[in-house]
Amino acid sequence: MPPPLTATAARPRTFRESRSPGRRAPSDQRPQTPGRRHPAKSGRPTATTAAARWGGSSPTWGAAPALLGAVVVGVFVGGRYVQAPRFRAMSYDMLDAFVVNGVYTLLLKAAVSRERPNEQDNKAFPSGHTSNAFALAAVAERHYGWKAGVPAYLLASAVGVSRLQRNKHHLSDVVAGAALGYIVGRTVVRVNGAPLEWHRGATISVTPLPGRKTRGLMVAVTF
Repeated sequence: MPPPLTATAARPRTFRESRSPGRRAPSDQRPQTPGRRHPAKSGRPTATTAAARWGGSSPTWGAAPALLGAVVVGVFVGGRYVQAPRFRAMSYDMLDAFVVNGVYTLLLKAAVSRERPNEQDNKAFPSGHTSNAFALAAVAERHYGWKAGVPAYLLASAVGVSRLQRNKHHLSDVVAGAALGYIVGRTVVRVNGAPLEWHRGATISVTPLPGRKTRGLMVAVTF
């Protein structure tokens, strides 16, 4: 006689028993530490990605030519509205020096065509950032003396050093840019001469023009 059948309840399998040998648990089943997320999935930029985004690993001195040009234009416009002849003349000379220095720098870059240390392009010689900085520093020194010249030249030197740290230029590129900017800045101030005079409004001058057969007047308007 066969033994009687008995019903047995199936024991549910645990997570350890259901996992295949040698296979890791899915990522959604792994224990998570509260308040901690994976850096790659956090969405927050890390220091490395931020540095790579801005093209360097450390803070640098030196503004792009477009930004520096906007600042120079702003100083020039401000000089038109202040009753300070020295500042007004300096603002004019700064804009003049910035334009002249930019033309000479671009011509030299195209003529020399020297490769940068980081092999980015062939526009290494001379350093445009350094030449712009020294041109503006020379203008400030010629108008306000060494009380403005010393900090201006120190800032310009910091710009040149930053270009070396970023591996954008050789040392000779920076030295040439500093010399070019210094010469351009001083030359512009010397050629332009005395500070511009301030006119409180339009002035009209009338000069008679006598002659044997004709008579006339010459009217000049200054504003």
